[in-house]
Amino acid sequence: MYEPRTYRHWVKAQDLISFDIVVKETDLYIRASTNLRRKAYKLVLKYRDILERYIERHPTFLTSLEPISVDDDAPRIIKAMAQSTARVGIGPMASVAGAIAEFVGNELLVFSPEIIVENGGDIYLKSLRERLVGIYAGESPLTGKIGLKINGEDTPLGICTSSGTVGHSLSYGKADAVIALSKSAIVADAAATAIGNLVTQANDIPDGIEFAKGIEGLSGVIIIKDDSMGLWGEVKICQTSA
Repeated sequence: MYEPRTYRHWVKAQDLISFDIVVKETDLYIRASTNLRRKAYKLVLKYRDILERYIERHPTFLTSLEPISVDDDAPRIIKAMAQSTARVGIGPMASVAGAIAEFVGNELLVFSPEIIVENGGDIYLKSLRERLVGIYAGESPLTGKIGLKINGEDTPLGICTSSGTVGHSLSYGKADAVIALSKSAIVADAAATAIGNLVTQANDIPDGIEFAKGIEGLSGVIIIKDDSMGLWGEVKICQTSA
């Protein structure tokens, strides 16, 4: 069943032009200074083709729930996914949404000084000004009440969310939301998944925070379970409204 992605409008960026790109399972919501729909569509096809061709030759890349090694001559996106997920002990496809967002967004920067690519709750953000990112945490009473302030000078930045109660992505935990921040959206995506796997109740939040502190390349994390929240690192929380 399709779930309306109302959270897509929780990144405040009315000054930018928005458009959607949908190719099979890939569903991107992109904002830029100009309409880059055609260029973005070609980039999505490009990176999906790279992934699909690699998976045809190496099917375990798709199915493994544990880290796997790849050859030195593997495509850059494949190596980035394998390396990022290996840091946290999970399978490479756990970072696919962040990878598509980052690789597409990075190439679009040639044509627009500001780019926001959202892919199923995982965001690649490059901004010249402060942005407010609303936090969606399902049925948690904190949903719509708090947001992240992101300074333009801190971007490009990956802001990725994993949930054990929202959506269809695989999670062994029950966190309403784990939001991970990193210069790499691929690292942030992998980290959010791995941290989320550890949180089944509010009492697990401190363990999730401790695990986050040891992840190379992670700059901050927010963990939400019911009405409880834990923070670590370079995160700036503010009150907001949905």
